[in-house]
This record gives sequence, C-alpha cells and structure tokens, in this order.
Amino acid sequence: MKAGKQLKRRIYGAGEMLWFVILIVLAALILYPLFWILMSSFKDYQGIYGDVWGLPSIWHIENYATAWNKGISQYFINSGIVTLSTILGVVLFASFAAFGVCQLKGALGNVIFLICMCGLLLSPQVCLLPLFMLLKSLKLKNTLWAMILPYIAFRLPVSIMMIRSFFVGISKELEEAATIDGATLFQIYKDIYLPLSKPILSTVIIMSAYYSWNEFVFATIFVDSSKLRTIPVGLMTFRDGLMTEWGVVLAGMVIACLPIMTLFLLMQRNFVRGMTAGAVKG
Repeated sequence: MKAGKQLKRRIYGAGEMLWFVILIVLAALILYPLFWILMSSFKDYQGIYGDVWGLPSIWHIENYATAWNKGISQYFINSGIVTLSTILGVVLFASFAAFGVCQLKGALGNVIFLICMCGLLLSPQVCLLPLFMLLKSLKLKNTLWAMILPYIAFRLPVSIMMIRSFFVGISKELEEAATIDGATLFQIYKDIYLPLSKPILSTVIIMSAYYSWNEFVFATIFVDSSKLRTIPVGLMTFRDGLMTEWGVVLAGMVIACLPIMTLFLLMQRNFVRGMTAGAVKG
C-alpha cells in the first residue's frame, strides 16, 4: 500500500503536472500553425481572408491536384532524388569511416578522427565561392550532383562523430569471436556493427534527410535550371507565380512537409535512442 502511494505521488506530483502543462502549451504553439496551414490549404482565396481562423466551409481538395500539376511534382521528384542520394552517401561513407577509425588503435586513430572533425569548423556559406568554382570546373554546376556532393560532404563530420561514438560502445568480445571464426573486417562491419547500430543510423538518416530536403542556399546558387529545382527553391517560385491562390500555395507547402514528417514518425523511436546513445557513449 505504501509503495502504491509513493508511485501515485511520483506520477501526479506538482512538478510533473507543471511540466505536463508546459509541454501542452509548447505542443499547441508548434502544432497550431501546422494545423492552420493544413486547414487553409483546403480553402479558396475568399475562405482564407474571409474566415482566417475557421474551418473550410467548402473543402477544396482540388488545391492539391493544382499544386501538384503546376510544378510541385517536379520539385518533389528532384528533392527525393537529392535526399535519397545524400542519405545513402552519408550513411555509407560515415559508417565506413567510423568503423575504420575504431579499428585504428592508439594515437593514429585519434589523429585521423580529429582530422575528420575539422570539417565541423567549415561553414557552408564561407565555402560558397570555392565550391562554385570547383563545381563549374568539374562541369557539375546546374546538375543534381552540384547539390548531392556538397550535402554529403557537409554532413559527414557530424555523422562520423555520432556513429563512432556508438561503435565504441559495441562489445569487443563480439568482434574477437567473429575474428576467431574467420570473419573478415568487412563481414564484422556488415554482420555485427551495422545491425547493432540501427538507432544511431536512424538518427543520421533523419538529420541528413532534414538537411538535404530543406537546404536553400546551395540549391539556389549551384542550380539554374527550373527543371532541377528542389522543394525550397521551387516553393519560392511557386509562391511568386500564384500570388492570389494562397490555398494552392499552402497545399504545396503541406505536400513539401509530408515526407520529412512521415520519416520522423516512422523512425522516431530509433531516433530518440540514437540521440541518447550518441550523447553518453565514446
């Protein structure tokens, strides 16, 4: 009975209730603008300005078809290609690099790891001019590779750091047992390290996807063709071309948000585990 009272007091105490209220307020501040955008995307011009806070009197589902047909589809496909390529490149190269650093013993491994971390000191905006000239000389400007390669490069340092911190916590006995059984380093990487690293890899995937899907500066400067625009740049052009059709513009914004929101919802459990593991290991 006493233990039950202590459990009840711990769950429903004043501190817990205060935090619960604060979380509800924060959730409302974050979710209501999203809810307003979603509801307004089903309205026409008169519905948005005539009843800003109300629900749609007529649900204009055709706003989504109009947004998709007027250019969002192409922007969506381009962003999908760039994002998937960035995720694959970051996960592959970062996990390989992190595994290699973990295999190097002593000062050499620490030095190589510090060299990798030097990339954190580089600001993408500072590198704009050198990158522009480099991509132009390689004839990659105005291609999707002009976005994919810099995105991978700028996501690698932090991804290597996070994955390495997780790899360090993996039991060495598993690796030693696999070595005794005749496994190669690649087999150890593929069959032991990768399966055990799903939480941190999920974190890297979500962070890389969020960055590449929403990046604006590189996508604006390195790509000129309207057929190669990604979602952030495309939405700006899309908005300018539909100054009075705000329902269609907001429908385009909803379409642009859906992939990242869906990815996070599907991987949120591993994302939280990965962030926690990356914070306490290494």
